[in-house]
Amino acid sequence: MWYLYLDESGDLGFDFQKKNTSQYFTVCILATSDRESNLRIGAAIRKTLSRKLGKPRRQQVHELKGSNTSLEVKKYFWRMITDCRFGIYAVTLNKRRVYENLTRDKDRVYNFIARQVLDKIPFEHADSSIQVVVDRCKSRKEISHFDRYILQQLQGRLDPSVPINIDHLTSHSLPMLQAVDLFTWGIFRKYEKSDSAWFDQFKEKICYEGKYL
Repeated sequence: MWYLYLDESGDLGFDFQKKNTSQYFTVCILATSDRESNLRIGAAIRKTLSRKLGKPRRQQVHELKGSNTSLEVKKYFWRMITDCRFGIYAVTLNKRRVYENLTRDKDRVYNFIARQVLDKIPFEHADSSIQVVVDRCKSRKEISHFDRYILQQLQGRLDPSVPINIDHLTSHSLPMLQAVDLFTWGIFRKYEKSDSAWFDQFKEKICYEGKYL
């Protein structure tokens, strides 16, 4: 089975007068076809939470987030998975160059950037089922549009005998979504803040990383 975990960092707001509006928006996929690596990465997230962020019960941290996890803790997680078999694919959108009419259709922009990332994954070599898991951040209507759009794109590249399934889950419920969150934030941070300290740790696993517009 191919396992793909998709997350994003930044926002799709286009009012750059607002203080918290990001300049960039990153969509990233962590992909692996190795079941053992899939299990080990999830286990590494749980171990990192337990060993590095374990606190008195009322203060416990229940998930790792790229935006509020220290570089030291990220490195600890990374050391446990350096020999795992997986790849990272990402596209970062320069929001200031998006056509004005598209700034009012954020759903379309998100789906398009996600497709740009998926286009870089060599699905032509897939001979087993594909499981896509997306960090749940959309409404039911948006999820329906996303799933239909992505399935249409993938089905044209896959043997009809290869099944595809898309799930939208919370990062709290699935450690692998926390892993891709860490990597997504590192790529986004490189563009948004010119800070590559975390990115430089895991860049050897990047199979594709580009900027759009």
